Amino acid sequence: MLPPSRERHGRSHSRPPSPVPRPPLTFPVRRYSYLTTDVFTSRRFGGNPLAVLPDARGLTTEEMHAITREFNYSESTFILPPDDPRHTRRVRIFTPGGEVPFAGHPTVGSALVLAATGAIPLDADETRIVFEEGVGPVPVTIRRVGGVPSFAELSVAKLPEVLPPAPSAEQLAPMLSLGADDMLGGSFHPQAVTCGLPFTFVPVRSRDAVRRARLRLDLWESTLAPTAASMVMVFAMDAEDPAHQVRARMFAPGESVPEDPATGSACAALGGYLGMRSATAGGTLRWIVEQGYEMGRPSLLHVACDKSGGAITAVRVGGEAVLVCEGTITV
Repeated sequence: MLPPSRERHGRSHSRPPSPVPRPPLTFPVRRYSYLTTDVFTSRRFGGNPLAVLPDARGLTTEEMHAITREFNYSESTFILPPDDPRHTRRVRIFTPGGEVPFAGHPTVGSALVLAATGAIPLDADETRIVFEEGVGPVPVTIRRVGGVPSFAELSVAKLPEVLPPAPSAEQLAPMLSLGADDMLGGSFHPQAVTCGLPFTFVPVRSRDAVRRARLRLDLWESTLAPTAASMVMVFAMDAEDPAHQVRARMFAPGESVPEDPATGSACAALGGYLGMRSATAGGTLRWIVEQGYEMGRPSLLHVACDKSGGAITAVRVGGEAVLVCEGTITV
């Protein structure tokens, strides 16, 4: 401590030095508006978060990927003018692992964000639009209630396609930290299906088995990572709510998504998986899928599958979304 005289009359009362002036920043700064929304839920902080840049003109692919990694949601979307003037918008979809040609919650969420902000006008209770995505044109129907957009439903651009045989239930059970008795058999066997994005589906006996699933990365790397359908959805026809039909979880470590709270592209392919096994030859099959409950982000995905003459003719996935925040990101 300084002597009393120094404390009263010394440096403790001197003025601080003037700051050294710094040269102005010379690099170009670009600012982009964004909004975030929780998709497949009507409540904030449920569902699957999504970041949407409603006008992404001028961004490079590398910048879009960097922004996606900055948000670190399972997906972000970048909205551009359409290549075909008959379509509504071009939508580029990125996971932290890279760009994907199609995804459900980004499609549904982007449609509802653009409608909620007035970028897509709603002149009727149902408005049909078309997004250009990597998989092709994706039709989307936006529904409003009391003048407010409340629900969006996509129709897949690519009908369900079965991929080469998936690993056996005996291989997949330990990968999911489950026992052989948790697996279903017969026609409900593991299968890889795609509607533009491939998934391996693993049906199990109960909601409890879905809850207990834990992906072992070492076994995933040797079992599924080398295949065309490395993303895996485990599901049971055993929902928590009697009004729902399916409980599911989806793991995609190859896309830097350890677990996804709500996966529209997987549920579209799941509609194909279930539709192929239904004895119904014609009409519309419907399921409500519970996902994200084990993550504390409950989500509800409405899946519909149209059949005619025993063949699947259309698959649709829809749900609600709620705006959470908006801001500006500097590039």
